[in-house]
Amino acid sequence: AFKPQFAYFAAQRAEPELERLCHYIHDTYPHVLLILDAKRGDIGPTARQYAREAFDRYGADAVTVNPYLGTDSIEPYLSYSEHGVFVLCRTSNAGGSDFQSLDVGGQPLYTHVARRAALEWSGLGDCGVVVGATFPDELGAVRTIVGDMPILVPGVGAQGGDIEATVAAGATPDGVGMVINSSRAILYASSGTDFAEAASREAAATRDAIRHCASVSR
Repeated sequence: AFKPQFAYFAAQRAEPELERLCHYIHDTYPHVLLILDAKRGDIGPTARQYAREAFDRYGADAVTVNPYLGTDSIEPYLSYSEHGVFVLCRTSNAGGSDFQSLDVGGQPLYTHVARRAALEWSGLGDCGVVVGATFPDELGAVRTIVGDMPILVPGVGAQGGDIEATVAAGATPDGVGMVINSSRAILYASSGTDFAEAASREAAATRDAIRHCASVSR
């Protein structure tokens, strides 16, 4: 998968470059999933415009969204057939615990998000959840709740998430079911003129490590 991060382009007034990049990815690698990492979260009418932006302008296959405004803020994205959303559930940053781990009726809040995604939102359209590799125990708990739903897993690489623990906790019984993401470790593998080759080597090494752990876990 490719997962461009919207803010890094918008901060540089580079939305047109992002648009061209997304269309280049689709034209050159049509078989590869394109996820727009935007973490959108707003009320329904505004969410409809964000959905248009993600799917019509940028041509994303999926977009990351923040679920804490409720179902009506998720529906506009799920109404796009052949597109999907990854709902923030247990994020990879340490501060995510401030709210996502709060006890709600005897269970942490992120488990309620996972259950709503599995039991309700997945019935409205293609839906997955986001769980950080930095919290493998929570990843395992979410996998138990969501069954074979796809999980987007950031946090491998610069954030220190462990690939072996991630695969063991989050893979489905047949060793798949996750999009494991490494961003900075690949993008900034080298600051020299060999940056492209260095990024390619790091991406391939990460991919091979994931495949090895998946084969061992089956």
